[in-house]
Amino acid sequence: MSDPLYRKEILRLAADAAGAGRLPKPAGSATLFNPACGDRVTVDVMLVGGRITALAHHTSACVLAQASAAILGADAVGLNRAEIATLAAAVESLLAGGAAPAAPFDSYAAFDGLVAHKPRHKCVLLPLQAALEAMEILELSEPGA
Repeated sequence: MSDPLYRKEILRLAADAAGAGRLPKPAGSATLFNPACGDRVTVDVMLVGGRITALAHHTSACVLAQASAAILGADAVGLNRAEIATLAAAVESLLAGGAAPAAPFDSYAAFDGLVAHKPRHKCVLLPLQAALEAMEILELSEPGA
């Protein structure tokens, strides 16, 4: 299959589904919806000292959003909101033709074929945006979290 939307790497990431599920009692949670395609992603987080100690996602979405959520779910523990924002910016740059984020998030390189598929960029970014919103909600409710 040569279609960049369904590369083997993307399909493997989506099937792996790292971090899939819900946290029993998340400290912060956000659900984002992409009306253009129907993707819906919920990200739950637990933070200590402003850093993620647990992250889970419930992804009812296309394979692109599922794969992106799995990459995030595999390696987000330990990151703070600024680092997630930096990662989101790096992924956005990749989708515009830039380099892939550094390890451990270099798996986002699987999306480099989506440069010409601009409407699908939101699918890849949705889990990152949900994580940022979940952290923001928590920080607003518990300043200094």
